[in-house]
Order: sequence, then structure tokens, then C-alpha cells
Amino acid sequence: MNTEKEVVMSNDEKMWGMLSHLSALVGLLGIPFGFILGPLVVYLIKRDEYSFVNTQGKESLNFQISILIYYAIAGVLCLILIGFVLLAIIFLFHIIYTVIASIKAHNGEHYHYPLTIRFLK
Repeated sequence: MNTEKEVVMSNDEKMWGMLSHLSALVGLLGIPFGFILGPLVVYLIKRDEYSFVNTQGKESLNFQISILIYYAIAGVLCLILIGFVLLAIIFLFHIIYTVIASIKAHNGEHYHYPLTIRFLK
């Protein structure tokens, strides 16, 4: 017997949860800080309506802010050339984990990014 309470989510809630992650890819369009602004807009619009978007929006924002810090550190390390390799690794890490989180959220799963500093709790 399963004593765990199952939470049923609407398709809209899953979609907005997915968009809270996927909207970070707006930054690839050249919009300055788009990878933070995208999730921030989704979070601010839908956080009170859907608890799933509230948690996933915070998770996405924490990851995007962490990535910004990692990019800044790698940028400084470009002075000693290792930063160029780190920038490439961080870029791939950023894209891959954003897509993974989007897929998990679309399936209604709560996703926690690795190597993330938890600014918003």
C-alpha cells in the first residue's frame, strides 16, 4: 500500500514549470542577461498560481545566477588561458542541464540542478 500522497498536476502547471527552465535559453538569442530574465519573468508571473512553478522557478533562478558567477570566474581566468576551456565546459554544462531540467519539469518531476548555489529558498 502506497502511503505517499500523490500530487496531480495540470498540464498547464507542468508547461509553466518547464518554461521556467527552458526560458533560460533566451540568453542564446543575444539578449543581455536573458538566461536570468526569462526564468525570472515566468517565476514572477506564475509563482502564486502554481506551487510547482514556484519551486522550479527558484531552482532555475538559482542555477542561472550560479552559472553567471561561474562564467565571471572563467572570464577572469581567461587571463591565464585556462578560462577559455572553462568557458566552453560551462557553456555545455549550462545548455545540457537546462534541457534536462526542462524535460523533467515537463514530466512533472521536481528537478535540482547540480553545482548550484541556493540563493532563493
